[in-house]
Amino acid sequence: MSIETANFELESESRSGCEAIEAIIEPQQKDLGEFMVRRTLPTSARKMVGPWIFFDHMGPASFPAGSGVNVRPHPHINLATVTYLFEGEILHRDSLGSLATITPGDINLMVAGKGITHSERERPEVKNVPHKLHGLQLWLALPEKDEEIEPAFYHYPAASIPTATVEGVTLSVLMGTAYGVTSPVKTYAETLYVEAHMQAGQRVTLPNAEERAIYVAKGGLKIKDTVIPEFAMVILSTADGVVIEATADSRIALIGGEKMTKRFIEWNFISSRKDRIEQAKRDWLAGNFPKVVDDEDEFIPLP
Repeated sequence: MSIETANFELESESRSGCEAIEAIIEPQQKDLGEFMVRRTLPTSARKMVGPWIFFDHMGPASFPAGSGVNVRPHPHINLATVTYLFEGEILHRDSLGSLATITPGDINLMVAGKGITHSERERPEVKNVPHKLHGLQLWLALPEKDEEIEPAFYHYPAASIPTATVEGVTLSVLMGTAYGVTSPVKTYAETLYVEAHMQAGQRVTLPNAEERAIYVAKGGLKIKDTVIPEFAMVILSTADGVVIEATADSRIALIGGEKMTKRFIEWNFISSRKDRIEQAKRDWLAGNFPKVVDDEDEFIPLP
């Protein structure tokens, strides 16, 4: 998705919990026009978790016939976007000529590197009938050595994403290695992204990572005596053997990985160098970014 303002860091409520918890972030909602998102990264309370620097919970949204997701072409640099849907679909196009429909359970990984332009829309047969959209979109900061690599696009169908059953809990390892399985999704730094479906009362022990957080997309959790409400993100400490317990039927996302160096953020641009962002802004204003193949007529202006 594109951000409509130059500064997309939102204020958030943050509180602490037990020794396994550094902070609990309860995001504010933001209206993107077509639908609402809940943003937990970056916020005033926390900028990154491992390489993850942006975390939006999209929807759930219901669209009448004739409306829906319609994100015009916009640019990115020095990052990778990760899109994962619970419901609905998005049609991805980019300046490499990629054309892919992402459906629930798939992973779309778009590596911006030195610069890419993309759009996110819907197929006419979807847009022309009432439909829904619900999912997560995350951004990864690329390691400094990889920030200016050639842009790339990877689509991983749901059937290629490995699962595991641990303590009766079904988990999908979307990126990285956890619970004895490894995702095929390409990574550039040590990266962890796991989804779990938990029934009320189920418990599971979390894998370790240098930095990690849990987002409650549905339901609620408890870590020892600390209750984690729906739509909250828990920033975890490095304590071993952290156990989460579902207080209701729940869907959670665990993210994490290695700690990264500082990143600067403005609009859709992320980089370890502030001057690189300024160059990207000038390039977008001057029309120097490549155009999205078969979607050349529109674009989102620099805020």
